[in-house]
Amino acid sequence: MTWVTVGLSASTLVAMAVIFGYVLGWANRRFHVEVDPRVEAINEALPGANCGGCGYVGCQEYAEAVVMGEDVPVNLCNVGGASCAAMIASIMGVEVEESAPYRPIVHCGATLDMRLNRHEYRGERRCSAVNLVADVQGCTYGCLGFGDCETACEFDAIHVIDGLATVDYRKCVGCQACAKVCPRHIITMAPFKAAQMLAVTCSNTDPGREVKKVCQVGCMGCKACTRVSNLFSVENNLSSINYEMYNAECLLDMVAACKKCPQERLVFVGQPTDVDLKKVEDEKLPDLVLPSFKTTVDDTEWRG
Repeated sequence: MTWVTVGLSASTLVAMAVIFGYVLGWANRRFHVEVDPRVEAINEALPGANCGGCGYVGCQEYAEAVVMGEDVPVNLCNVGGASCAAMIASIMGVEVEESAPYRPIVHCGATLDMRLNRHEYRGERRCSAVNLVADVQGCTYGCLGFGDCETACEFDAIHVIDGLATVDYRKCVGCQACAKVCPRHIITMAPFKAAQMLAVTCSNTDPGREVKKVCQVGCMGCKACTRVSNLFSVENNLSSINYEMYNAECLLDMVAACKKCPQERLVFVGQPTDVDLKKVEDEKLPDLVLPSFKTTVDDTEWRG
Protein backbone atom coordinates (compact mmCIF):
# COMPACT_ATOMS: atom_id res chain seq x y z
CA MET A 1 0.00 0.00 0.00
CA THR A 2 2.90 2.32 0.80
CA TRP A 3 4.42 1.80 -2.64
CA VAL A 4 1.09 2.61 -4.28
CA THR A 5 0.88 5.87 -2.33
CA VAL A 6 4.45 6.80 -3.23
CA GLY A 7 3.81 5.98 -6.88
CA LEU A 8 0.67 8.05 -7.01
CA SER A 9 2.45 11.01 -5.37
CA ALA A 10 5.36 10.80 -7.79
CA SER A 11 3.06 10.48 -10.80
CA THR A 12 1.03 13.47 -9.61
CA LEU A 13 4.16 15.60 -9.20
CA VAL A 14 5.43 14.60 -12.65
CA ALA A 15 2.05 15.38 -14.22
CA MET A 16 1.94 18.77 -12.47
CA ALA A 17 5.47 19.55 -13.62
CA VAL A 18 4.57 18.74 -17.23
CA ILE A 19 1.37 20.79 -17.10
CA PHE A 20 3.01 23.82 -15.44
CA GLY A 21 5.96 23.61 -17.80
CA TYR A 22 3.60 23.65 -20.75
CA VAL A 23 1.69 26.61 -19.29
CA LEU A 24 4.87 28.58 -18.62
CA GLY A 25 6.17 27.84 -22.10
CA TRP A 26 2.90 29.00 -23.64
CA ALA A 27 2.90 32.15 -21.49
CA ASN A 28 6.49 32.91 -22.48
CA ARG A 29 5.56 32.75 -26.17
CA ARG A 30 2.23 34.49 -25.74
CA PHE A 31 3.48 37.44 -23.70
CA HIS A 32 7.01 37.67 -25.06
CA VAL A 33 8.16 41.23 -25.69
CA GLU A 34 10.83 41.70 -28.29
CA VAL A 35 13.83 43.63 -26.94
CA ASP A 36 15.70 45.83 -29.33
CA PRO A 37 19.25 44.38 -29.55
CA ARG A 38 20.60 47.92 -29.47
CA VAL A 39 19.50 48.21 -25.83
CA GLU A 40 21.80 45.36 -24.81
CA ALA A 41 24.60 46.68 -27.01
CA ILE A 42 24.39 50.13 -25.42
CA ASN A 43 24.17 48.63 -21.94
CA GLU A 44 27.40 46.74 -22.61
CA ALA A 45 29.05 49.91 -23.88
CA LEU A 46 28.15 51.77 -20.68
CA PRO A 47 30.52 51.48 -17.70
CA GLY A 48 27.92 49.86 -15.44
CA ALA A 49 28.45 52.35 -12.62
CA ASN A 50 24.69 52.88 -12.17
CA CYS A 51 25.51 56.23 -10.55
CA GLY A 52 22.43 58.04 -11.83
CA GLY A 53 24.47 60.95 -13.12
CA CYS A 54 22.69 60.74 -16.48
CA GLY A 55 19.35 61.36 -14.79
CA TYR A 56 18.17 57.76 -15.06
CA VAL A 57 18.03 55.08 -12.37
CA GLY A 58 20.81 53.01 -13.89
CA CYS A 59 22.70 52.15 -17.07
CA GLN A 60 20.00 49.73 -18.28
CA GLU A 61 17.27 52.38 -18.00
CA TYR A 62 19.43 54.93 -19.79
CA ALA A 63 20.12 52.42 -22.59
CA GLU A 64 16.38 51.81 -22.98
CA ALA A 65 15.71 55.56 -23.02
CA VAL A 66 18.28 56.16 -25.76
CA VAL A 67 16.79 53.45 -27.97
CA MET A 68 13.09 53.94 -27.24
CA GLY A 69 12.95 57.58 -26.18
CA GLU A 70 12.83 60.65 -28.33
CA ASP A 71 15.80 62.99 -28.56
CA VAL A 72 17.64 61.42 -25.61
CA PRO A 73 21.31 62.54 -25.94
CA VAL A 74 23.89 59.80 -26.36
CA ASN A 75 26.50 61.70 -24.33
CA LEU A 76 24.84 61.85 -20.92
CA CYS A 77 27.22 59.32 -19.34
CA ASN A 78 29.93 61.40 -17.66
CA VAL A 79 31.59 58.29 -16.27
CA GLY A 80 32.11 56.74 -19.71
CA GLY A 81 33.17 60.04 -21.24
CA ALA A 82 33.68 60.80 -24.91
CA SER A 83 34.66 57.25 -25.93
CA CYS A 84 31.45 55.82 -24.45
CA ALA A 85 29.36 58.48 -26.20
CA ALA A 86 31.07 57.65 -29.49
CA MET A 87 30.24 53.94 -29.09
CA ILE A 88 26.59 54.67 -28.30
CA ALA A 89 26.37 57.06 -31.24
CA SER A 90 27.80 54.37 -33.51
CA ILE A 91 25.21 51.85 -32.29
CA MET A 92 22.39 54.34 -32.85
CA GLY A 93 23.77 55.56 -36.16
CA VAL A 94 23.89 59.20 -35.12
CA GLU A 95 26.55 61.84 -34.62
CA VAL A 96 27.74 62.97 -31.21
CA GLU A 97 27.16 66.61 -30.42
CA GLU A 98 30.22 68.19 -28.89
CA SER A 99 29.65 69.13 -25.27
CA ALA A 100 31.78 69.98 -22.28
CA PRO A 101 31.91 67.44 -19.46
CA TYR A 102 30.16 68.54 -16.28
CA ARG A 103 32.16 68.56 -13.07
CA PRO A 104 31.31 69.73 -9.54
CA ILE A 105 32.30 73.10 -8.11
CA VAL A 106 32.25 73.69 -4.36
CA HIS A 107 30.96 77.22 -3.81
CA CYS A 108 32.72 77.72 -0.50
CA GLY A 109 36.37 78.47 0.13
CA ALA A 110 36.48 78.92 3.90
CA THR A 111 38.52 76.44 5.89
CA LEU A 112 37.86 76.00 9.61
CA ASP A 113 40.15 78.82 10.74
CA MET A 114 38.42 81.25 8.33
CA ARG A 115 34.94 80.67 9.78
CA LEU A 116 33.78 82.92 12.57
CA ASN A 117 31.25 82.25 15.32
CA ARG A 118 31.67 78.48 15.24
CA HIS A 119 30.26 76.41 18.08
CA GLU A 120 31.01 72.91 19.28
CA TYR A 121 28.74 70.24 17.86
CA ARG A 122 28.36 66.81 19.50
CA GLY A 123 25.48 65.32 17.55
CA GLU A 124 25.31 63.01 14.54
CA ARG A 125 28.35 63.51 12.34
CA ARG A 126 26.51 64.07 9.06
CA CYS A 127 25.88 67.27 7.13
CA SER A 128 22.21 66.42 6.70
CA ALA A 129 21.82 66.23 10.50
CA VAL A 130 24.03 69.22 11.30
CA ASN A 131 22.12 71.38 8.83
CA LEU A 132 19.02 71.04 11.02
CA VAL A 133 20.81 72.57 14.01
CA ALA A 134 21.02 76.34 14.34
CA ASP A 135 24.25 78.22 15.10
CA VAL A 136 26.70 75.37 14.46
CA GLN A 137 28.65 77.96 12.52
CA GLY A 138 27.95 81.62 11.83
CA CYS A 139 27.67 81.25 8.06
CA THR A 140 24.46 79.45 7.14
CA TYR A 141 25.58 79.09 3.51
CA GLY A 142 29.03 77.53 3.87
CA CYS A 143 30.34 73.98 3.79
CA LEU A 144 29.50 72.08 6.98
CA GLY A 145 32.48 69.78 6.53
CA PHE A 146 31.05 66.52 7.87
CA GLY A 147 31.60 64.62 4.63
CA ASP A 148 28.22 63.53 3.27
CA CYS A 149 29.64 64.24 -0.19
CA GLU A 150 32.73 62.18 0.57
CA THR A 151 30.59 59.22 1.65
CA ALA A 152 28.33 59.47 -1.42
CA CYS A 153 31.19 59.51 -3.95
CA GLU A 154 32.03 56.03 -5.23
CA PHE A 155 35.12 57.24 -7.06
CA ASP A 156 37.09 58.64 -4.08
CA ALA A 157 37.06 62.03 -5.83
CA ILE A 158 36.03 64.37 -3.01
CA HIS A 159 37.43 64.71 0.50
CA VAL A 160 36.94 67.02 3.44
CA ILE A 161 40.23 68.81 4.06
CA ASP A 162 40.45 71.22 7.00
CA GLY A 163 36.66 71.24 7.21
CA LEU A 164 36.12 72.02 3.52
CA ALA A 165 34.90 69.69 0.75
CA THR A 166 37.66 69.52 -1.86
CA VAL A 167 37.29 67.85 -5.28
CA ASP A 168 40.06 65.71 -6.76
CA TYR A 169 39.41 66.44 -10.43
CA ARG A 170 41.85 63.76 -11.55
CA LYS A 171 39.45 61.13 -10.20
CA CYS A 172 36.12 62.91 -10.65
CA VAL A 173 33.84 61.53 -13.37
CA GLY A 174 30.96 63.96 -12.90
CA CYS A 175 28.45 61.49 -11.45
CA GLN A 176 26.72 64.32 -9.51
CA ALA A 177 26.47 62.25 -6.31
CA CYS A 178 28.17 64.96 -4.23
CA ALA A 179 25.90 67.71 -5.61
CA LYS A 180 22.76 65.68 -4.92
CA VAL A 181 23.64 64.85 -1.31
CA CYS A 182 24.81 68.31 -0.15
CA PRO A 183 22.04 69.66 2.13
CA ARG A 184 23.09 73.26 1.53
CA HIS A 185 23.35 72.85 -2.25
CA ILE A 186 26.72 74.58 -2.41
CA ILE A 187 28.06 71.97 -4.83
CA THR A 188 26.88 72.58 -8.39
CA MET A 189 27.68 70.95 -11.72
CA ALA A 190 29.33 73.21 -14.28
CA PRO A 191 30.48 72.59 -17.88
CA PHE A 192 34.26 72.29 -17.86
CA LYS A 193 35.23 73.85 -21.18
CA ALA A 194 38.88 73.66 -20.14
CA ALA A 195 41.01 71.63 -17.76
CA GLN A 196 40.72 74.49 -15.27
CA MET A 197 37.65 76.66 -14.81
CA LEU A 198 37.12 79.87 -12.90
CA ALA A 199 34.64 79.57 -10.03
CA VAL A 200 33.08 81.78 -7.38
CA THR A 201 33.89 79.91 -4.18
CA CYS A 202 31.21 81.44 -1.99
CA SER A 203 27.45 81.05 -1.58
CA ASN A 204 26.65 83.77 0.96
CA THR A 205 23.95 86.16 -0.30
CA ASP A 206 23.91 88.37 2.81
CA PRO A 207 25.11 91.99 2.64
CA GLY A 208 28.86 92.45 2.92
CA ARG A 209 28.81 93.75 6.49
CA GLU A 210 26.97 90.59 7.60
CA VAL A 211 29.36 88.35 5.67
CA LYS A 212 32.35 89.86 7.50
CA LYS A 213 30.82 88.85 10.82
CA VAL A 214 30.79 85.14 9.96
CA CYS A 215 33.58 84.58 7.42
CA GLN A 216 37.00 86.03 6.70
CA VAL A 217 36.90 85.32 2.96
CA GLY A 218 33.22 85.51 1.91
CA CYS A 219 32.10 87.39 -1.19
CA MET A 220 31.22 91.00 -0.31
CA GLY A 221 29.17 91.71 -3.42
CA CYS A 222 31.45 94.66 -4.16
CA LYS A 223 31.06 94.27 -7.97
CA ALA A 224 34.78 94.69 -8.60
CA CYS A 225 34.66 91.68 -10.92
CA THR A 226 31.79 93.12 -12.97
CA ARG A 227 33.84 96.24 -13.72
CA VAL A 228 36.48 94.05 -15.34
CA SER A 229 34.31 91.79 -17.51
CA ASN A 230 30.66 91.25 -18.44
CA LEU A 231 31.28 87.57 -17.76
CA PHE A 232 30.42 88.37 -14.14
CA SER A 233 27.23 89.60 -12.54
CA VAL A 234 26.25 90.27 -8.95
CA GLU A 235 22.77 89.30 -7.79
CA ASN A 236 21.63 89.18 -4.16
CA ASN A 237 25.07 90.38 -3.03
CA LEU A 238 26.83 87.39 -4.62
CA SER A 239 29.00 87.25 -7.73
CA SER A 240 28.27 84.63 -10.40
CA ILE A 241 29.81 83.58 -13.72
CA ASN A 242 27.94 83.21 -17.00
CA TYR A 243 29.37 79.89 -18.21
CA GLU A 244 27.55 80.17 -21.54
CA MET A 245 29.82 83.11 -22.39
CA TYR A 246 32.88 81.39 -20.91
CA ASN A 247 35.66 80.79 -23.45
CA ALA A 248 39.42 81.02 -23.84
CA GLU A 249 39.18 84.58 -25.16
CA CYS A 250 38.00 85.70 -21.72
CA LEU A 251 41.10 84.37 -19.95
CA LEU A 252 42.85 87.72 -19.54
CA ASP A 253 39.70 89.30 -18.13
CA MET A 254 39.26 86.37 -15.74
CA VAL A 255 42.81 86.69 -14.44
CA ALA A 256 42.30 90.44 -14.01
CA ALA A 257 39.07 89.81 -12.10
CA CYS A 258 40.86 87.38 -9.79
CA LYS A 259 43.38 90.08 -8.94
CA LYS A 260 40.65 92.66 -8.34
CA CYS A 261 38.64 90.47 -5.94
CA PRO A 262 39.50 91.73 -2.43
CA GLN A 263 38.37 88.47 -0.81
CA GLU A 264 40.14 86.22 -3.36
CA ARG A 265 36.93 84.24 -3.98
CA LEU A 266 37.49 83.90 -7.73
CA VAL A 267 39.52 80.71 -7.98
CA PHE A 268 40.56 78.44 -10.84
CA VAL A 269 39.58 74.84 -10.10
CA GLY A 270 40.21 71.63 -12.03
CA GLN A 271 43.11 69.47 -13.06
CA PRO A 272 46.59 71.00 -12.75
CA THR A 273 48.05 72.16 -16.06
CA ASP A 274 51.58 71.52 -17.31
CA VAL A 275 52.49 75.05 -16.22
CA ASP A 276 51.28 74.36 -12.68
CA LEU A 277 53.26 71.14 -12.50
CA LYS A 278 56.36 72.90 -13.86
CA LYS A 279 56.23 75.41 -11.01
CA VAL A 280 56.53 72.72 -8.33
CA GLU A 281 58.70 70.12 -10.04
CA ASP A 282 61.79 71.19 -8.04
CA GLU A 283 60.06 71.25 -4.67
CA LYS A 284 61.25 68.67 -2.17
CA LEU A 285 58.54 66.48 -0.71
CA PRO A 286 58.43 66.33 3.10
CA ASP A 287 59.88 63.28 4.78
CA LEU A 288 57.45 60.52 5.60
CA VAL A 289 56.34 60.75 9.21
CA LEU A 290 55.73 57.41 10.87
CA PRO A 291 53.77 56.92 14.08
CA SER A 292 55.99 56.17 17.08
CA PHE A 293 53.24 54.99 19.44
CA LYS A 294 55.17 56.72 22.21
CA THR A 295 53.36 58.24 25.16
CA THR A 296 54.40 60.52 28.00
CA VAL A 297 54.48 57.49 30.26
CA ASP A 298 57.54 56.19 28.38
CA ASP A 299 59.60 59.20 29.55
CA THR A 300 58.40 59.12 33.14
CA GLU A 301 61.00 58.56 35.86
CA TRP A 302 59.58 56.22 38.42
CA ARG A 303 60.61 56.82 42.00
CA GLY A 304 59.78 54.67 44.97
